[in-house]
Amino acid sequence: MTTSHASASLDVAPLAAVRVRQAAFATLALTLAAVQFSVAIAQIFLTVALLSWAALLAIERRRPSAPAWALPLLLYAGWTLVSVAFSISPIDSLLRAKQLVLLLLVPLTYDLVEEDSAVPLTTIILAAGAASAIVGVGQYAILHYDDFGRRPIGTVGFAMTFTGLIMLTLGLATARVLFMTEGRMWPSLMLPALAAALAVSFLRNAWVGACIGVAVLLVMRDFRLTAILPLVVAVFVALAPERFTQRFYSIFDLSDVTVRDRIGMMRAGERIVLDHPITGVGPEMIGRIYPQYRAPDALLQITPHLHNVPLQIAAERGLPALAFWIWFIGAVLTASWTLYRRAPREGPQRFLAAAAIGSIVSMLAAGMFEHNFGDSEFLMLFLTLITLPFAATKTRQTRVSPT
Repeated sequence: MTTSHASASLDVAPLAAVRVRQAAFATLALTLAAVQFSVAIAQIFLTVALLSWAALLAIERRRPSAPAWALPLLLYAGWTLVSVAFSISPIDSLLRAKQLVLLLLVPLTYDLVEEDSAVPLTTIILAAGAASAIVGVGQYAILHYDDFGRRPIGTVGFAMTFTGLIMLTLGLATARVLFMTEGRMWPSLMLPALAAALAVSFLRNAWVGACIGVAVLLVMRDFRLTAILPLVVAVFVALAPERFTQRFYSIFDLSDVTVRDRIGMMRAGERIVLDHPITGVGPEMIGRIYPQYRAPDALLQITPHLHNVPLQIAAERGLPALAFWIWFIGAVLTASWTLYRRAPREGPQRFLAAAAIGSIVSMLAAGMFEHNFGDSEFLMLFLTLITLPFAATKTRQTRVSPT
C-alpha cells in the first residue's frame, strides 16, 4: 500500500509540472501577442506567466537558469537600484524602476521555450505584428494619420512604440524568409504590411534601424543580396510622395530643427554625465533636470529622455550602468554570432540566431536617435527575441536539473 502511494505521488508531480509548464508557455505566447496591442493586457499575461513559472520551479525543485550573457544584464539591474538610492528623487525613481521586472523575460523565455516551440512562437509574434501593422496602415490611409503631428499609432497609443515593435517584427520576418527552408510563405505575406506601416510612420529612427538591421541580415545570408536594399530605397525616393522624401532627406540635414534639437540633447546629456558620473540623476529623472542643462536654442523646453540609449543610461544611471549595458550587448552579439556560425546551414537555430543579431543591430541603430530600450513594449519583445536562440539550443539536462 505504501509503495503504491509513493508511486502515485511520483506520477502526480510530473503531470502537474507538465500542466503548469503548458499554462506558463501559453501565457508567455499571449504576452508576446498582446504586446503589439496593449501593454496593460500584455503585463497581465506576463504576471500570470511569471507566477506559473514560479510554481513550476517549486514543483520541480530547481532554480531558474539563463544564458551566460544574463550576468551583465543582472549587474545592470543591480546598478540601477544603486542609482535609485542616490536619485534626486529616490521614491519616484523606485516607482519608475519597476520596468526591471521585465528583465525576468530572459530566464522565463529561456526556461519555457524549446526547439520545437521556438518557431511557432515567432509565428505568433509575426501574426500579431502584421495585424498591428494593418491597423497602422489603415489609420494612415483612412483616418488621415498622415503628418508629423498625427502619425499612425496602431493600437498601442504611441507612435514611437508602434514603430519600434514593427521594426523588430520586420527584422524577424526577414530573418525567417532568408534563413528557413520551410515556413517562408507566412512571413513573406507579412512583409508588405510591415514595410508599409514602417514607411507611413514618418519616424526616421525606425527607418534607419530597420534598414541597417535588414542590411546585416542580407550580408549574413549572401553579400550579393545587399543590392536589394539600395534598390528599394531608390524606388521609395522616386515614387513616394514629397512629404516622405523630404522626411528621408532630413536624416542627413544638420540644419533640420529636430536634428539640431537632438544634437542639443546630446550636449545637455554630456553635461549631466559630467555632473553625475557614477550614479546618474536617477531613473526617469531626466525630465526634471533637463531645463537646467538645456541649450538656449533647443527646440523642446523639456524632454523625458535624451533620444539616445547609451547617453540616456549614462545620464540616468551612471557610467557603471552604461559599462554593464555595453558588456551585455557585446556578450549577446558574440554569443548569437557563435550560435549562428555553429548552427546547421538551414533550420530554426540559424534563423533564430540571425533574428537575434538583426534585432540587436536594429535596436542599436534606432537607439542612437530614440530611447527605445526604455520602452516597456519594445523591451518585452526585444528581450524575447534575443533569448529565443539560446532557449532553442539548450540541453534538456540544463533545464530540468534539480537543485
